[in-house]
Amino acid sequence: MSTLVEISQAHKPQRFLRQYELVDLVKKYDPSADEALLNKAYVYSVQAHGQQLRHSGDPYYAHPIEVAGIVASLHLDVATICTALLHDVLEDTDVTVEELAKEFTPEIAELVDGVTKLGQVEMSRPNLSRESAQAENFQKFILAVSKDVRVLLVKLCDRLHNMRTLEFHPKQSSRERIARETLEIFAPLARRIGVDKICSELEDLSFCHINPAAYESIEKRLEVWRSTQGEAISQVFTALKDVLAAGGVEARVYGREKRAYAIWRKLQRQNISFDDVADIYAFRIIVERRETCYQVLGVLHGAFRAMPARFRDFISVPKPNGYQSLHTTIQTSENRRVEIQIRTERMEDVAVRGVAAHWAYKDESYGYDPDRANASGGDPLKRIRPLVEMMEHSGNADEFLDNVKLEMFTDQVFTFTPKGDLIALPRGASPIDFAYAVHTKVGDTCIGAIVNGREVPLRTRLENGDVVKVIRGGAPEPQHGWENIAITGRARQALRRLTRTGESEEFRRIGETLALHAFKREGKSLDVAILTDALKRLKITDEATLYETLGRGELSMNRFIEAVFPGQSTAKREGGVQDLDLIDDESAALYIKGDGLNPGHGLHLAPCCSPLPGDRIIGLQEAGRGIDIHTIDCDELAAKEDRIESWIDLAWRRAANQAASMGRIVATVQHVPGALADVTKIIGESQGNLTNIKTMRRSPTFFDMIIDIEVRDNRHLMSIIAALRASAFVVKVNRTRALPAHLKV
Repeated sequence: MSTLVEISQAHKPQRFLRQYELVDLVKKYDPSADEALLNKAYVYSVQAHGQQLRHSGDPYYAHPIEVAGIVASLHLDVATICTALLHDVLEDTDVTVEELAKEFTPEIAELVDGVTKLGQVEMSRPNLSRESAQAENFQKFILAVSKDVRVLLVKLCDRLHNMRTLEFHPKQSSRERIARETLEIFAPLARRIGVDKICSELEDLSFCHINPAAYESIEKRLEVWRSTQGEAISQVFTALKDVLAAGGVEARVYGREKRAYAIWRKLQRQNISFDDVADIYAFRIIVERRETCYQVLGVLHGAFRAMPARFRDFISVPKPNGYQSLHTTIQTSENRRVEIQIRTERMEDVAVRGVAAHWAYKDESYGYDPDRANASGGDPLKRIRPLVEMMEHSGNADEFLDNVKLEMFTDQVFTFTPKGDLIALPRGASPIDFAYAVHTKVGDTCIGAIVNGREVPLRTRLENGDVVKVIRGGAPEPQHGWENIAITGRARQALRRLTRTGESEEFRRIGETLALHAFKREGKSLDVAILTDALKRLKITDEATLYETLGRGELSMNRFIEAVFPGQSTAKREGGVQDLDLIDDESAALYIKGDGLNPGHGLHLAPCCSPLPGDRIIGLQEAGRGIDIHTIDCDELAAKEDRIESWIDLAWRRAANQAASMGRIVATVQHVPGALADVTKIIGESQGNLTNIKTMRRSPTFFDMIIDIEVRDNRHLMSIIAALRASAFVVKVNRTRALPAHLKV
């Protein structure tokens, strides 16, 4: 709700729906509506808001009344209209939820509570940024919507009226912020539940505030287009009516003009000019029965030249938001391309009102009919539940909001499971996105994909009509770089969750190994009682967190040992050796620091695992040769657990002039011209220095290569691997540990 202000009485108030007009509007589609309840809510809203004013100077109560009018235009039930009338009384007056429940009904009170803006989050957390507060509010809003979709419908109507009056807001920066929020969140939500009537207007109103120059330019072009194309439109309209009449089809024909924002998006997406937009005006043919839709299609294709590539059957396979229609494009005798949508009256209603069209007479009262909704594929909560699931797995509110924007603000491709179930995905989606759209568990265990009967790399971009079969493994095993391939918010969020979980488990394992090492050096077994006392000294809540902190290197071995064996100095235990840097030479290729080591020890990077800066490393003392440095997950290190007392905890220390380190990868590449060139180009563009390539195995379709690359650290190598995985030529690529003897540091 807008901030309340006092302004000059010279402003002429805008007209708003009178009490009897609102009641009449509702009674037209619901003759049995509770007129007394509507009147009571209307009067209650006016009295509750009293002398409050909007930025426009209108009485504040005009806003909830107009919102109620928009809700009524969607033909919603009386409880929802009362909610619209009362939706701001909890925030801007002293009225409580309990009072609303007593004065009206618990249902209405709960709906109003769900719609109320949760500004308390910002007030209770003053250090929270506006963006973070918005993200937390949106999380709570999605929870409320997941319980009753009417909360979302009222909120969308509330936002629509606020956008219609946004010009009166005094601050341009606030107008732009509200418009951008509307375009990124509320318009896509409206589209998600199929309410095109609201979505299109929200997009245009946002567009004119965010980019007024572009909006004005398109509106002027449309005005010119109307003046020059009016006669041509009339001719097409007449031709369609004549053809349908000759074919014995009774139908209603009308046209719709593409809106400014939709045109703008098409210009940007396809990089074309206004004159190249072929579907500025489209015709809709409305019939009574589903079968007649296909009859109309046959009549049109018999009379005009059809363009097969532009035919879509959304009747047999509805869009996820319940939209159904036949789309076809024909060419007239004047060589004009004409887009036509064919559907029934019921389909038209759903196309315009979305989930609101699933309110129908039932048991002599007007309300939501879930059986009817499910039968038509229009369960209103079906499109909201994935957002709730994303929220449950998000790391924080900001991450959730970013992923919701990514999930909703995209064009779509329509793909299918082998059983024929429709999976709608953003354009550019991969089989990874498909797997997570089917179910989180399917995505977590995905190891490959078969598209249209052929196994393809997981980076393959899916197209309309693709049939996708997900190949699953036994346990979750997402690969590094998958997050760069996935484009849906749901998939990327799930991958982040798996990565966080996998990292935590790995660091806990490492930390437990290091703790065991510390106890063995003291000649003791790992003792839970001693660890419990150490947790208190370190102010760590539990054993798992202790191991993870130790494994991450956030807790040093010295600090850990001091907490476990208090009163014993490190120097005493190690024979006078302090925590020293192993190498002090600024020209050295790398620095390593460790607990309890003397300078001058011979250091060798173990060829069995080839550690890179950034890897978690352990030193292993070898008689006569100093210290071999292994990665913590090295198989050779694991084989020497019987010598754990000679393990030494190490960590890297970066130098400004640090020399490059050698990393090795194994790649499976398509055996086609240009593949090797693409691989070497990607490595070069990623700032890697390719030093050696060796082909290990070759077949008519693929070949395996071992590639040695000079890199800065393990993150640099993994970024190169991620870039290679995005190549259409690379089937598989992974880091491999073994290095040739001549590459030792």
